[in-house]
Amino acid sequence: MVGGNPKSESHGRVAPAERSGLPRHVFSRAPRGFSFLALLIPLSLTLAHCGQSPAPASLAANVQGSGDTFDDRFPRPQFKDRFPTAAESFQQRPANTADAQNRRTVQTQSYRVASLAPVVPYQRPQHEGQTALIGLKSSAFPYYGNNPRTDAPFLNVSNGERRGHRSYSGRVFWQDETFNDNRVLMHVPQHFDVNKPGVIVVFFHGNGATLERDVRDRQRVPQQISESGANAVLLAPQLAVDAADSSAGKFWQPGALKRFINESADHLAQLYGDPNAAKTFANMPIVIIGYSGGFVPTAYSLDVGGVGNRIRGVVLLDAVYGELDKFASWVANNRSGFFVSAYTHYTQPRDRELMQMIRDKGIAVSDDMDGPLRPGSVVFLKTPDGVTHRDYVTHAWTDRPVRDVLAKMSLTPSLTRFASSSSETSSR
Repeated sequence: MVGGNPKSESHGRVAPAERSGLPRHVFSRAPRGFSFLALLIPLSLTLAHCGQSPAPASLAANVQGSGDTFDDRFPRPQFKDRFPTAAESFQQRPANTADAQNRRTVQTQSYRVASLAPVVPYQRPQHEGQTALIGLKSSAFPYYGNNPRTDAPFLNVSNGERRGHRSYSGRVFWQDETFNDNRVLMHVPQHFDVNKPGVIVVFFHGNGATLERDVRDRQRVPQQISESGANAVLLAPQLAVDAADSSAGKFWQPGALKRFINESADHLAQLYGDPNAAKTFANMPIVIIGYSGGFVPTAYSLDVGGVGNRIRGVVLLDAVYGELDKFASWVANNRSGFFVSAYTHYTQPRDRELMQMIRDKGIAVSDDMDGPLRPGSVVFLKTPDGVTHRDYVTHAWTDRPVRDVLAKMSLTPSLTRFASSSSETSSR
């Protein structure tokens, strides 16, 4: 202790000679270093006798004496020792162990080590195709307004608190079973680029259909849009659920198609992965495809939909059962868009009537789809015998006709330029 009493520092301590058992004079005469060695030797012998590990000092001396380095004896762990390869990955048991089969199943999950190097500049991950069913207030149903054909309430039948609609065939369809689904099938293909001119395909399905079973899985409409290569997305609202009814619901009302597109825009942007794209979707040109009983919402969307010249084209798939005046009027007033109607012998009389109405307006009509669709194209296609109405969305004049129309539309640069200018004009 600095500045203290030397005697007080040794108070209560045992002298080195007493601790070692050697005569005191050995320590009194020996040099200081020798005293230290004399103390260390019996201590080392005692430790060795007890079977203890060498002291750190002796371990370091052994390492230096052998010529090895510390890293030679204790190598640093390598990267492969800390992170297993894919073949060495940990085995994980499945979360669901409800039955013995699952309990015996072992799944292997590989782990990937993220790079610590910064990525500059940041690039948005590659977009993946997305398909979803989303409920919208502006979808076709439920609908509480009037039927414009009769100006009578659409829900014209009641049973206690239950309300329903009596169709032209006399059959009653109840609201809680047939007209209660407001979902929309949305699809954004993997290749879609919001920064390029594109279109929204609005698909109105036929009678006796559901979005999952028929539009998505059986008719493969989302898949056809992806396979076409066109820069297009899909909106397919649920109409009457699995029923022989062609009611348009909210699409009967003025401005309904515009409200439908505007509400869908935010959801399409989310599926695409860029919320800032909502404005682009809201102003994008439109192609309407109506199959079978979907002719009613198609006709009213053309007549009172409220989107003006944004409708890029119309495709009717064995769907001319009525509303001929609305179709003919749209063709006459929209010479920059295309019109295609393909038909079987079921709808042939009405298609021929509509064809003549258009010709009477001085508009040329074609009967083939051999080349690209051009601005103002009007095409009527009679499909051969053996083509069935039920399979028309997947097999008409060609396999997957939706894909064929969109692919031929994309081959015409002037149509692409129109789509771009139409979108810009509508956004002003």
